[in-house]
Amino acid sequence: MLTTHAKAFYSDIEYTGDAYLLFGRETAGLPDEIHSAYPDHRFRIPMKNHERARSLNLSNSVNIVLYEALRQQGFPELI
Repeated sequence: MLTTHAKAFYSDIEYTGDAYLLFGRETAGLPDEIHSAYPDHRFRIPMKNHERARSLNLSNSVNIVLYEALRQQGFPELI
C-alpha cells in the first residue's frame, strides 16, 4: 500500500503477477485498520520537500507505481 507514513520506497517492491496495489482516497488515504493489518507492506513515493507537500495527486501516484510494476514484469502484453 502507498502511504506518506512509510519509510521504504515503491521501487523497493518486487512486483509479481499476483501483487495487489492499494491506494486510498486523496482526502483521507487508507483506513487505519488496513495500516495496522499490514505494517510491513507500506511504501511511499519519494517527494522533495515532503514536509510541505502532503501528497501527490492520486492519479499521478497510481501511474508512477503501475509503471514500475509493469516495467519490472517486462511490460507484458504491451510491447
